Amino acid sequence: MDDKARRDLFEKIYKEVFPVVFKVSYHITKDQDAAQDVCQEAFIKLYDLVDTFPGVEDSKFWLIRVVKNKSFNYLEHEKVKKRAFDKMKHMPSFTDDTGEKQLLKKDAIEKVNKALEQLPENLKAPLVLREFGGLNYKEIASTLGISESNVKVRIFRAREALGKLLPVGEVYVP
Repeated sequence: MDDKARRDLFEKIYKEVFPVVFKVSYHITKDQDAAQDVCQEAFIKLYDLVDTFPGVEDSKFWLIRVVKNKSFNYLEHEKVKKRAFDKMKHMPSFTDDTGEKQLLKKDAIEKVNKALEQLPENLKAPLVLREFGGLNYKEIASTLGISESNVKVRIFRAREALGKLLPVGEVYVP
């Protein structure tokens, strides 16, 4: 298919299908901006594949599936962000501490963050999702596309590696 025919087909699909997929996304996300972004991402994906669809109807059903999945992924991502924010909101503040304790805590946070950065991504991601995101093993497994048992093993190994990177007594624990 030449570029002009490809663009024409894409424009036809966009004009006919965008209102439908936008409604689907908005119904799921309840957010116009998010629905707009999700739909745009789906249409960008479609543009690369437009010559594989024989007509508007085939692309319509494909786009609905893609938009539905991307919308649910958006909601899941928002849930993770909200849980992390809520967890941080409920963390004890440093205002009751002496200046010395504040410095020790700040130093401990820096050491832990540096140690976390040294972990390989396959160990760091599940640990961060568990400890900072508040996700359970099943949610982490779903997010990362791995089994629950694999999540447990990776978190165990990540904690073990952190223990080696942060010897006992080197980090202040209130």
